[in-house]
Amino acid sequence: MEYGFWNKLRRPFFVLAPMADVTDAAFRRIIAKRGRPDVFWTEFVSADGLCSPGRKVLLKDLKFTRKERPIVAQLFSSHPDKMREAARLVAKLGFDGIDINMGCPDKSIEKQGAGAAMIKNPESARAIIRATKEGIVLARKKIPVSVKTRIGYNENQIETWIPQILEEGVAALTIHCRTRKEMSLVPARWEHVREVAALRDRIAPQTLVIGNGDVKDLADARAKAVEFGADGVMLGRAIFGNPWLFSELHTKDGKPYVPTLEERLDTLVKHTRLYEKLLGDVKSFAVMKKHFKAYVSNFVDANHLRLQLMECHDSKGMKREIKAFLKARKASDTI
Repeated sequence: MEYGFWNKLRRPFFVLAPMADVTDAAFRRIIAKRGRPDVFWTEFVSADGLCSPGRKVLLKDLKFTRKERPIVAQLFSSHPDKMREAARLVAKLGFDGIDINMGCPDKSIEKQGAGAAMIKNPESARAIIRATKEGIVLARKKIPVSVKTRIGYNENQIETWIPQILEEGVAALTIHCRTRKEMSLVPARWEHVREVAALRDRIAPQTLVIGNGDVKDLADARAKAVEFGADGVMLGRAIFGNPWLFSELHTKDGKPYVPTLEERLDTLVKHTRLYEKLLGDVKSFAVMKKHFKAYVSNFVDANHLRLQLMECHDSKGMKREIKAFLKARKASDTI
């Protein structure tokens, strides 16, 4: 089994979750400059799409910079031949690892037999893992393969589902502590990470176990890693509006960096500009707006400014609104 960078990480380590239309190339660059995680993940990308004429558009989701290393490309598919070809392509692009999504509950993904649907078809899941490894070999590369999944489909299937993955020899296994049926509607049950770790110890001792679900910040992540025996922790929603989430990994005092309001709003503008530059020709500006509420919150008149920004159609308009807001705020403070 190839472990690559995984064996070089400190324990516990902290990684950025793959989130569709969130952890895109633009946001990852913003995060990398403000406190990078131990490992970056891309958004999940269709392996089938990478083997189609639409490849050119999808390749934009796989753009990355040196400052984002180590970075893992996440793929999904239920077709071994497509996954093999896509893994070959991704390996040649220079990624540090490939992760297979076996937990996404999106119905359009499941209809393809991918994502969480894999839990119902272990034989297909195993074939996909093997095909991914074969594609990497065809690319003449040596990078590790990992999997992200859930504890089961309609119920806890850890004892039957997780061994199927571990027996295929993956470098890391991220376990989202809910079933597919539960989506994110119930609290994540981290005691299941301990169950997975126990299975790992028996079946594949070298595989790293990463816990995922409802992690508030790095302090919470550290506590969960210790209590439940995770080698690493994946953080997702906590990154919204807070590209400084991982900053304490790089500060001398080990404390998170707290930006000023001006820094937060300036970062929002820079984030939006990058989005326009890197993805504006293939993605709607409306996708970027999901970040507005996260950045623009918890200060006086935040709702008013957010409503103004939601009417904007580009970063230039946003910059004008923010400049006017800060000017008015400063004037009111001097009265």
